[in-house]
Amino acid sequence: MWGGRFSDKPAELMQAINVSIGFDKRLAAQDLAGSRAHAAMLRTAGVITSEDEAAIQGGLAAIEAEIEAGTFAFRDEYEDIHMNVEARLRELIGPAAGRLHTARSRNDQVALDFRMWVRDACDRTAAQIKALQNALLAKAELHADAVMPGFTHLQPAQPVTFGHHLMAYVEMFGRDAARFADARARMNESPLGAAALAGSPFPIDRHMTAKALGFDRPTANSLDSVADRDFALESLAAATICATHLSRLAEEIVIWMTPQFGFIRLSDAFTTGSSIMPQKKNPDAAELIRAKVGRLLGSFTQLSVVMKGLPLTYSKDMQEDKVPTFEAFDALELSLRAMAGMVADLEPVREKMAAAAGAGFSTATDLADWLVRELNLPFRDAHHVTGAAVKKAEELGVGLPELPLSELQALDGRITSAIYDVLTPEASVASRKSYGGTAPDQVRAQIKRWKEALA
Repeated sequence: MWGGRFSDKPAELMQAINVSIGFDKRLAAQDLAGSRAHAAMLRTAGVITSEDEAAIQGGLAAIEAEIEAGTFAFRDEYEDIHMNVEARLRELIGPAAGRLHTARSRNDQVALDFRMWVRDACDRTAAQIKALQNALLAKAELHADAVMPGFTHLQPAQPVTFGHHLMAYVEMFGRDAARFADARARMNESPLGAAALAGSPFPIDRHMTAKALGFDRPTANSLDSVADRDFALESLAAATICATHLSRLAEEIVIWMTPQFGFIRLSDAFTTGSSIMPQKKNPDAAELIRAKVGRLLGSFTQLSVVMKGLPLTYSKDMQEDKVPTFEAFDALELSLRAMAGMVADLEPVREKMAAAAGAGFSTATDLADWLVRELNLPFRDAHHVTGAAVKKAEELGVGLPELPLSELQALDGRITSAIYDVLTPEASVASRKSYGGTAPDQVRAQIKRWKEALA
């Protein structure tokens, strides 16, 4: 395909390091779509004849059928997906195939194909995020009033509800979906027609091909068109943040599944056993999801390092952009599907959660708030009194709801028995009615808002 300048074949080692068809054959659908749009535009612009375009379109359709049937022979001798398609097209239709490459280069071809692939991956990922959010919403709605401990530093902090806890992840994944949407909007410009780096002397219509391929517009600078991989980097950054959120939820599932917590149960569908310990039921799906963030962060770092020192425009280094991106999205899409399955599968053990919700003097803040509201104490003074009450309860080996009124009145004589109305986890949760708070009605309001947004 490019042998006119060369009189000898590349060495085997050169071929081994240069060939990319083993992985960039995943761009076949995008390559064929770009070629169809380019051929139609060349004919409209008068660069090729209608007869040549018809032959090209017929040949591309035949190639697509072969690829779908699994009969297409991807050959290393043609290096990449672009030359494999062109070589087969020449076998099918003869010299007319050579006209397809008029006014384009493999540089803008690969920029186009890869951009379209990443765009498709962002769309798939957004759909999977939505499916996970819907699974979280369904589970949160069922358990909007299930009391559990809320944690800071993994220490009991204040009671919350299980529904409220799950809704925190709905918010996180909502931001992830927005990041993919933002990245998609920025990448939705077509580099086709930038050719090798300087544009084309032919009367091409880049707006026509951009529209045909679902882009908002063509890219505005031919150098940037072939040199840019920001679209992949930005998408990998969004994918890494999303994987971090998945990893956090996976970690909580692992913790909640331990006998020490016992907050949830998972069925056999999302757990595994041990080859030696028959009692074991391991949340391996969650553990594997937790680990995937390493792969995604590695992919983002790998591509960042590839791109960081490249002068304009295209360098062969950029062939290394695809494998980490493919691997990252493969891992993310699998993780999202698995997490949605686990969320739908898990069942909270409400009694265990409720019993733990009052541990660690978790309603101490409610006591302080009562002192502020009812006795008009400054919060810092109320904080001090509450700390003394916690210390006394600890000495007596009781929780705050069991601390005798006489002990509380020794700290402030104005305290009445009404204080016990706020010292249960259920009362604490019910009182948190501020917007976005954990009160069940607030949780249900946020569930309703998200259902409408996702619909």
